[in-house]
Amino acid sequence: MLLMPITATTSLAGRIDRCEMTMVTGMAEVARTAGTDDVQVWQVAGGAAVLAGAGSPFNKVCGAGFAGPGELPAWEHIEREHDARQASIQVESSTLADPRLATMLTARGYRLVGFENVLARRLTDAVGSPSSETAVAIVDQADAPAWRQTVTTGFLHADVFDGPPSHESFDGSVLDRTYELFGAVPGVVRLLAHRDGQIAGGASLYLHDGIALMCGAATLPAHRRRGVQAALLHARIAYARTAGCDLAVVTTQPGSKSQENVQRVGFELIYSRAILVREPKVSADRTPD
Repeated sequence: MLLMPITATTSLAGRIDRCEMTMVTGMAEVARTAGTDDVQVWQVAGGAAVLAGAGSPFNKVCGAGFAGPGELPAWEHIEREHDARQASIQVESSTLADPRLATMLTARGYRLVGFENVLARRLTDAVGSPSSETAVAIVDQADAPAWRQTVTTGFLHADVFDGPPSHESFDGSVLDRTYELFGAVPGVVRLLAHRDGQIAGGASLYLHDGIALMCGAATLPAHRRRGVQAALLHARIAYARTAGCDLAVVTTQPGSKSQENVQRVGFELIYSRAILVREPKVSADRTPD
């Protein structure tokens, strides 16, 4: 059966980016509740700017640009607040958002540091069966530490691929704490994969507004090229269908093994995001560290 391709419109991209924004702001709320110092969320250009703690992978501006570029005073306020904390601002700007957003930000000194691809597949489309040698199960609270250790280890030993390197890097303690908090976000589901009785990989998904965001997937180095990621993808697709979602979405680095894996099970590239970063300014009365 010939599958109809997904045409990404501004409305669809806005729906996907707002879903991710809700996940990121949810992470900020969990971090605040857990006692993380100085967690901040600012609304801007229809999206949100989040500071979820020093060094957090969730520190970013997402969902912005689908309601215009935003008011300049709002951006100026966010910049001042980041400067006061000596924090950089990372904006994920969709190719389907208002182009005036990127124009305005680059004029204000934001630098293009990379791109990320957004891929999707309809959950009504058929998908083949994964390898039977990998078993996947939902993580309960008792298995949460094992899940954190698995995905942290997998990310710290990144797979090699023919594409541009990531502009980000995080140490193990930051990733472990981030995953601990992330697991408490409402709508997040975590999974572990086993091969031959051993933990082989882990992944997660976030459910919101009929969208299943596939995220946090990593395979332990000793189990790579064994179909672990395919098994985790199939399990998450099945879970999302049961939950009533109509669309599965994943964000990858361009040309990465993750992109290759999801395309094998029917995901298609529908749009990209430019990553724009503004470094903090040091005030005249502050000596740089």
